[in-house]
Amino acid sequence: MENNETKEAGNQPNQPSQPNQPNQTPNKKRRFNFMWIYVILFAALIGVNFFGRDAATPHEDLDQGKLIEMLKNEEVGKIELINKEDAEIYLNQKGLAVHFPEVTPNTDGFTTTANYTYRIGSLERFEEMVENAQQEVAHPVYITNVRRNNWMSDILAWVLPFGLFIVFWIVLMRGMGRNMGGGAGSIFNIGKSRAQLYDKNTSVNVTFKDVAGLEEAKIEIMEVVDFLKNPEKYTKLGGKIPKGVLLVGPPGTGKTLLAKSVAGEANVPFFSLSGSDFVEMFVGVGASRVRDLFNNAKSKSPCIIFIDEIDAIGRARGKSAITGGNDERESTLNQLLTEMDGFGTNNGVIVMAATNRADILDRALLRAGRFDRQIYVELPDIDERKAIFEVHMKGLKLGSDIDKDFLSKQTPGFSGADIANVCNEAALVAARKNKQLIEKQDFLDAIDRIIGGLEKRSKVITTEEKRTIAFHESGHASVSWQLRWGQPLVKVTIVPRGKALGAAWYLPEERQITTYEQMFDEITSLVAGRAAEEIVFGQISTGALNDLERATKMAFSLVAYYGMSPKVGNISYYDSTGQSEWNFTKPFSEHTNETIDSEVKRMVEEAYQRAKSILLASRDKLDQLANVLFEREVIFREDVENIYGPREWDKKAESEEQKAESEERNKNEDTKE
Repeated sequence: MENNETKEAGNQPNQPSQPNQPNQTPNKKRRFNFMWIYVILFAALIGVNFFGRDAATPHEDLDQGKLIEMLKNEEVGKIELINKEDAEIYLNQKGLAVHFPEVTPNTDGFTTTANYTYRIGSLERFEEMVENAQQEVAHPVYITNVRRNNWMSDILAWVLPFGLFIVFWIVLMRGMGRNMGGGAGSIFNIGKSRAQLYDKNTSVNVTFKDVAGLEEAKIEIMEVVDFLKNPEKYTKLGGKIPKGVLLVGPPGTGKTLLAKSVAGEANVPFFSLSGSDFVEMFVGVGASRVRDLFNNAKSKSPCIIFIDEIDAIGRARGKSAITGGNDERESTLNQLLTEMDGFGTNNGVIVMAATNRADILDRALLRAGRFDRQIYVELPDIDERKAIFEVHMKGLKLGSDIDKDFLSKQTPGFSGADIANVCNEAALVAARKNKQLIEKQDFLDAIDRIIGGLEKRSKVITTEEKRTIAFHESGHASVSWQLRWGQPLVKVTIVPRGKALGAAWYLPEERQITTYEQMFDEITSLVAGRAAEEIVFGQISTGALNDLERATKMAFSLVAYYGMSPKVGNISYYDSTGQSEWNFTKPFSEHTNETIDSEVKRMVEEAYQRAKSILLASRDKLDQLANVLFEREVIFREDVENIYGPREWDKKAESEEQKAESEERNKNEDTKE
């Protein structure tokens, strides 16, 4: 029922603009398009074929009954079967006198053209019909087979398909050249690099001022930029320019934004592309694009090449999840390794790359001489989050109650992208409420929505379920409030959000190392919800699924990773390289596996019994808190403090903080004197 995990997603601000396009003045004089010649010739062929036939072609079709009647009356003088498809009927003088009295026959007794046309279906049936109709006729008419060639139709039957095929091929080649980055509109340019170039003529509006909270990373990156601007400062001491800089960190921490700021700060050409731009359906394209990229970079040296998401081509060779690997990707990686530190030299070309998974990259790519420096871009701390809020709040219309220090405390574990999403979501919330300014509550609503999801007040929940959820969440809040290392409460709600029926927001202490007591207190707080259900209702529910999952993983980490179990000992089975994720065998024996399972079960069970004892000792306060939560549906830190009283550990922390501030103040006064 808890949902304290952050989402690593968001939009990066200040996208770089595209390179400026030169102004083009339209040419008033139209050039003649030779395509019209082909259109006119094609239309002429069609016209000759359909409208240029012999003017004497008959225009009247004859039905079967009338033809039989004419044959019986001996009005037909000649029947010509054209290409065994159509029959042309010529009338004799008797027939002409009856049907066409105004027509004068020739010397042979017939007209120049046929008088009627009969569309035959089956040749055998037509011949049988003519023969049967003339059984009692003294002078029957016999069918004459005539072969007649239509040269224009034959020519079109051969030329038209080839013409259409040629037109289709031209259009296809132009489209493939345009869509695949051919540049010149041809498929033969598919192996060219698709990198976007930023230089002095390109408007890039992202600088180091737009990157907040990455001071150490900016110092190292700025050193690379300074080396490109003033190489003599370093080379006079015998130093060499680093060949590669790898930015490593969780998603949304600002790796790509940091690279964009380099493009804005440096006065050198900057090539930017993604790792997936090297991958194509054609074999050998990736390696060809790598060669073309470095050739372009050498021609504009000194310069910087930035490859975003380099793990798309830099994954360790032979470690692919698919059996057999990907030969095209590996050939692209081999070409990249050769270009970065091969037999040739790349003086003045620095390769920057960003990835979220440095553990899966090939070791040859990470060795010294290729990526000489690895800069870790971690999640921002409280001071860095405040600086990030200041950057993203520049374009917002804020109310007078906005406290950036408070907001930075309310967003532990948020990345830079998450904070950007919070600011944008707060503006949307305020606009949805028709406000003129963005207030503090809008930011809190935005944080709640990002962490827990959208409220679902229309979800049908019975009174018994609502009461169970209230005691479950109150159990978490009560135990966490009374434990020394429990996380301070911020807000508890039983309004469904996302997939959770209830949620509790805590303010975890930001620390770099964690002791066994601290993690055990967190496990105790996690299982306190189910313990409250058992104490109050005498039964447990499925609502503790997420709590048990997190508690089990935390206990397993204590035993198998951190070596905090007396039975297992100071042994860690954690693999920081990530190379064992495709292994099907465990790094320990079956006996050790049983020991780990028993220790995990023991820790979780001890935490559960501890949570029950804490709740039983303060059962009356648990009931009060649950009743308040059941009525209001949302409670805050102040409500818990009114029932349980202030936490003694918070008092000690405040006194120590005040003491440190007074000592700092006295030190500053002594310095001034």
